[in-house]
Amino acid sequence: MITHIVFFKFKDAAHIDRAKHDLLALKEKIPQIRHLEVGVDILRTERSYDLALIAKFDSLADLQSYQIHPAHQEVVKFIAEVRESVVAVDYQSE
Repeated sequence: MITHIVFFKFKDAAHIDRAKHDLLALKEKIPQIRHLEVGVDILRTERSYDLALIAKFDSLADLQSYQIHPAHQEVVKFIAEVRESVVAVDYQSE
């Protein structure tokens, strides 16, 4: 299994709810997603990011299919316009 974790920091907190909604909607649109959770940071410290995504896939090929899927690309386009920064980690998990 492959775990895909992404943290987002937004230019304006007003975009957090839409980003969360759009990311969660991908579960119904992309069959390769085995697990998906999206959470908004509750501590709001200086080092915090605003939103976290955790997704799991059966294989690296499934992760790659997700990344190029049109529904995912649509969300990526929106987030790219409103984010301050983004970081990600992808790793082999059980």
